[in-house]
Amino acid sequence: MATRELSFDGAVVLVTGGARGVGAGIASVFREYGAEVVVCGRTPPDGAGPDFVRCDVRDPESIAVMMEQVLDRHQRLDVVVNNAGGAPYADAAEASPRFHDKVVQLNLLAPLHVAQQANAVMQHQKTGGSIVMVGSVSGRRASPGTAAYGAAKAGIDGLTASLAAEWAPKVRVNALAVGMVRTESAQLHYGSEDGIAAVAGTVPLRRLAEPREIGTCAAFLASPLASYVTGASLLVHGGGERPAFLSASDSEGVRSVRRIGGVSGVSGVGGVGGAGGAGGAVASSGGHDNRRENVDE
Repeated sequence: MATRELSFDGAVVLVTGGARGVGAGIASVFREYGAEVVVCGRTPPDGAGPDFVRCDVRDPESIAVMMEQVLDRHQRLDVVVNNAGGAPYADAAEASPRFHDKVVQLNLLAPLHVAQQANAVMQHQKTGGSIVMVGSVSGRRASPGTAAYGAAKAGIDGLTASLAAEWAPKVRVNALAVGMVRTESAQLHYGSEDGIAAVAGTVPLRRLAEPREIGTCAAFLASPLASYVTGASLLVHGGGERPAFLSASDSEGVRSVRRIGGVSGVSGVGGVGGAGGAGGAVASSGGHDNRRENVDE
């Protein structure tokens, strides 16, 4: 029963930012479940196939053109995964107003505009549709060095709940709050293999997520298995961050927790580089390419 219900045979799925990184992992999972997948981005990847559509999701007119292309080709749209986003490191006190505007535009307003145009299609389909927002744990805790990004991702949770209430019952809207993910660009943010291993050691599950694991969670929320789930945000972070005080405290009780946890000597992730896919100087929410395109590109 579960296998049948997780089938997307005949469904049309759009994944924004789905050509590389976590987005590519999400797209691959939906393809494995039988969906016709369309991915979009500003720059086509090497070897881009007919399933790639060029689109700048920050531009509502570009989104409209993309939607027309999807409908011309497939005549329907069943699932949208709003994955595109990201932001480079910047001190909030020194970043320009234009920089902050661009970060919020990409990480909050763009998903809203894509969802709005997708909803206009789905409301007229007999089977409605499902929208999955790729958020970040950066929106659920302090995000120093990526303040505008963290604020935008916090907005994704509120946006998800509001759209779910407005667009029910035809369209379900849910979100993923994603932690650190290992992509092809992980070394740019976490350093060497030793550095990646040390960062992974701060996560209760002792590893970073794989891109397809984010994809399977998105597929679940979009599937009939989650037919009574809307307005929800699913944490996908391997258990989250170990509190930094566990490494700093000299309490015997805390030391015993460290021994039981098996991470004595490994500090908790804090500040920039914390969960949410943030590594080094770049903020991330899982679904996005950890390489991070500059928001002004």
